[in-house]
Amino acid sequence: MLSVAVAPWQRPPVILRNADVPHYAASTMKVAVLAAVHRSGLDPDREVSVVNRFASAADGSYTHSRVDDSDPEPWELLGRTAPLGWLAGRMVSHSSNLATSLCLTAVGHAAVAEVWRRAGASAASRSPRGVEDAPARAAGLDNRVTAHDLIRLLTSLEPEVLAQLEHNAHRVDLAAGLPPGTRLASKNGWFPGVRHGIGLVHPPDAPPYALAVCYTGPLANGQDVDDPAARLLARLSSRVWDCRHRLAPAP
Repeated sequence: MLSVAVAPWQRPPVILRNADVPHYAASTMKVAVLAAVHRSGLDPDREVSVVNRFASAADGSYTHSRVDDSDPEPWELLGRTAPLGWLAGRMVSHSSNLATSLCLTAVGHAAVAEVWRRAGASAASRSPRGVEDAPARAAGLDNRVTAHDLIRLLTSLEPEVLAQLEHNAHRVDLAAGLPPGTRLASKNGWFPGVRHGIGLVHPPDAPPYALAVCYTGPLANGQDVDDPAARLLARLSSRVWDCRHRLAPAP
């Protein structure tokens, strides 16, 4: 299933293709956690204990696998502390799963749910559990998104949060379809069978636009770099870029 939503920035979408079909969220849910951290009022310099055991949203607890995490740096601080703001940054710049659960523990699930509510998201999009909270997933609590709701989420973010998304180091899908150096605030998510990307693109010669692509299917091999589904998203991103002058309505 391929879902696409495209919207001129701060305007209604002009392209919606299967945009209200729910997909497993993968790491796109980290954007909602980032917004919750920003809105919490917590001091970004607050030191957080770096641990690897977390209370499940269901019963019991869960841990993360170091080998499956795309970011090794928070793991180097295991047993020590790290600033909350730094953890939030690694959560989106390098998609750290460990940092995500540490941030989620700091703000709570209710704060993340409020982010989705304020964005005007449909009931299809929610992130009631941590990324690798296996007990919660077994109990039926799953993180789901739609392409349309990801556009709504992106549109609801403060400039400071969008600025953090400009540091995304994983530039193999939406970013790969843009000319080098194009300003982009983005977050992607991948898992075997899943590849998603959302982004706010700032062309130098046209108004900015938001793009969300969710793909669920056999092309997604779960690799962060060499993924056929990532190349599909890059091609779609390139096609939208080619149409950038026609996205915004005439003044």
